[in-house]
Amino acid sequence: MKRDAIVKHETLIEYGLTKLGSVHDYEAAWEADRLKVAGKMFALLGDIDGRPIITLKCPPALAEQLRDANPEVIPGYYMNKAHWNTLFLDGLLDKAFVHEMIDISYQEVLKTLPKKVQLTLSAP
Repeated sequence: MKRDAIVKHETLIEYGLTKLGSVHDYEAAWEADRLKVAGKMFALLGDIDGRPIITLKCPPALAEQLRDANPEVIPGYYMNKAHWNTLFLDGLLDKAFVHEMIDISYQEVLKTLPKKVQLTLSAP
């Protein structure tokens, strides 16, 4: 049975699009929405067995801490398990926590971009 999200995909996409240079698309093959910056994904929104999720990049040490502390956070579904976490959106996670994880993911991806792109995206 499909469970309703406490934090809706639409509101998370809207929040992600507030990040400088971010864009949204839909990957039909994955049946998932994506948020990207400079062509690099920083959020993947979909579901696992009817449960709404968001998958986000995270520093490995923090990713592990979050998984240990919260059953609603698991290793990245179909992603590099060291650098990505999947958060279930129909459980106990509140919007502020999910927004913070989106912020971290965006920053983690930003760090991997060429310096020139980083400077463009950090300009006021």
